[in-house]
Amino acid sequence: MPKNALVILRYGPYSAVGLSVEYRTFRLEGLQAVLARDGHNVILEKIEDWNVVELMVNEEVVFHCNIKDLEFESFHKSMRKRPETQQKRGKGHEETIHRKGNMKGP
Repeated sequence: MPKNALVILRYGPYSAVGLSVEYRTFRLEGLQAVLARDGHNVILEKIEDWNVVELMVNEEVVFHCNIKDLEFESFHKSMRKRPETQQKRGKGHEETIHRKGNMKGP
């Protein structure tokens, strides 16, 4: 990803813990924090597709996954335990530190 890129974080509604389907950003907080820390400008954009997260850079989807595959809260704890993870750069960086389960390409 280019340095200081404008990243559009597109996300759809999902159901959490049996609650109604709504737009929620809790699971995006760790991803937003890492992107901002790396100098990127992040814009959140709601989309209609349920359970979807997409990262767009230069009008190209560079990453997508099911929003329920993103972890939250534990992200910050894992970063404190493994500081070397913070140094990883390049394509795939988001998948490495933000996803659980199998990686899905665009």
